[in-house]
Amino acid sequence: MRVLGVDPGLTRCGVGVVEGVAGRPLTMIGVGVVRTPADAELSHRLLAVERGIEEWLDEHRPEFVAVERVFSQHNVRTVMGTAQASAVAMLCAARRGIPVALHTPSEVKAAVTGSGRADKAQVGAMVTRLLRLAAPPKPADAADALALAICHIWRAPAQNRLQQAVALQTARTPKGRLA
Repeated sequence: MRVLGVDPGLTRCGVGVVEGVAGRPLTMIGVGVVRTPADAELSHRLLAVERGIEEWLDEHRPEFVAVERVFSQHNVRTVMGTAQASAVAMLCAARRGIPVALHTPSEVKAAVTGSGRADKAQVGAMVTRLLRLAAPPKPADAADALALAICHIWRAPAQNRLQQAVALQTARTPKGRLA
């Protein structure tokens, strides 16, 4: 399974591609950051994020895109930019028919470190260890993107089984009746 992880942001949008399957060693295929100038118009920044993500999709051909689920922060301006960059990543994937999964920051931290409250340094250290890298990817947005991809590779099989079970139960339940 090849997954493009996207840590959305307008100034720095982390991107990372990881390949592998749950229970086996994972391989980093690529990691980077799509940057936009803070003083540029919002529309131009969103176009730059789109171009950057499209380049990653063209170059790495992922089977899935994992995006950090936007959560409410104290700074509304920051969360808006994050949400807009997140929407661009989802749009790019949807345009190509690539399935998108959203993972919360605490879900990603728990998957990679074992604790949903891990700090950026702990996430970076575990990403480095799990992918057998010489040093943590910089900036932290890049490491976070890899963590998203790792999280999806490890959690997707269980999520797929749950979705299949729900679909099967729904198919077995007569219309209009509760299960």
